[in-house]
Amino acid sequence: MEKIKDQIKVIRERAVLVGAYLRARDSNNRIDNLAELTALAESAGAIIVDRLQQKIPRIHPATYIGKGKAEHLLEKVQKSRADLVIFDNDLTPGQIRELENIVKVKVIDRSELILDIFAARAQTRQAKLQVELAQLEYTYPRLTRMWSHLDSVAGAGGGTSAGAVGGIGTRGTGEKQLEIDRRLVSKRITALKRELEEIDGRILREIDGRRDFFKICLVGYTNAGKSTLMNALTEAGVLVEDRLFATLDTRTRKWRISSGLEVLLSDTVGFVSKLPHHLVASFKATLEEAVHADLLLHVIDASSPEVFEQIDSVKTVLGQIGCGQKPILMLLNKCDIISGGGLFESLQTVYPEAVAISARSGLNLDQLGERVQEIVRGKELHIRLKSPISDGRLISFLRAHAIDLREEYDGSQVTMEAWLGKNQTPHLRHLGAEQVEIL
Repeated sequence: MEKIKDQIKVIRERAVLVGAYLRARDSNNRIDNLAELTALAESAGAIIVDRLQQKIPRIHPATYIGKGKAEHLLEKVQKSRADLVIFDNDLTPGQIRELENIVKVKVIDRSELILDIFAARAQTRQAKLQVELAQLEYTYPRLTRMWSHLDSVAGAGGGTSAGAVGGIGTRGTGEKQLEIDRRLVSKRITALKRELEEIDGRILREIDGRRDFFKICLVGYTNAGKSTLMNALTEAGVLVEDRLFATLDTRTRKWRISSGLEVLLSDTVGFVSKLPHHLVASFKATLEEAVHADLLLHVIDASSPEVFEQIDSVKTVLGQIGCGQKPILMLLNKCDIISGGGLFESLQTVYPEAVAISARSGLNLDQLGERVQEIVRGKELHIRLKSPISDGRLISFLRAHAIDLREEYDGSQVTMEAWLGKNQTPHLRHLGAEQVEIL
């Protein structure tokens, strides 16, 4: 048996990439509009054997690109001996079917490719549930007798033989397999949403329990270096790989910026342009860290020739999840491998407040810490307040965040005097402090 396993080989599919762009909408004059799709396809394990880019006056209802271009695509498939065509566009089920009839190989669209990558990367229970939900919501409107038979369809009797196809409630002559398929998928979607809502509730309770800490979240285009930065700042041990969507799960760790300042730092799943809305919706629980963060650190791959497009993609997704108005500090990562040129200078001109760093080498991470400390603390204020000794939360907060803290005890009361950031003083009221005196 082991010998048979050793002989198994993973076959990498040979893919032709297709990008069709409407002339009226596409003002982008870049030479390579398929750069991102190439990275996605290679991340999924495909071998890119050819490409087809075309500006079209309108979307063809049957083939998206028109019959003539579809026949040209057939020639490319045959010449390159491809067994897969990947479109940089979202196709309807009818368009996929018609294209497959013409090119004689499997055809998938951009959303299906991204869903496939997420399915391969999912490791935890939460990530697997999120991916399955996104796949089913993508599949549901595309169901056209995808299964030739159903061996274990549960009817009114559940999973028993009485509840199988042909059992009570399912033996009517008018029942079609497609209708059964849709009912099963709908039932599974409902169950997945219910389970993910429970996970979302637990995450929200965890986030609510961190109210005493300033919360920072790393966001950015996939493969921009977020996990590397997370490890550099917190020694979190997050998986780091040079591939898209290497990590799908959120991790939160304490980041000790200085002797008087600790914050919570979270990593999130990377973004790409035109991220399928099913994924954005199903990964809502994972993205809660960004939604409830006090500050977002937008990690940018400053070495990428597509850097401005990637920044726009991240901003679009942040807007979709309700984070468009949050405070953001831009980080120009990988600046140590930039040979120089106008693109990096343009970045610094457009984003003068951005911090140029290298998460891998540690370059300027001290400057990053100083900038974050300025944002978290604000102007330093000299304060004095009294508190009951029994108020452990208030005393612990000041011990963790104040500078030059002095404590004087008088019976059951303690008088505390210290320097505290202006942006942190409102939290004293939240903790129940009364009569905070500014010295």
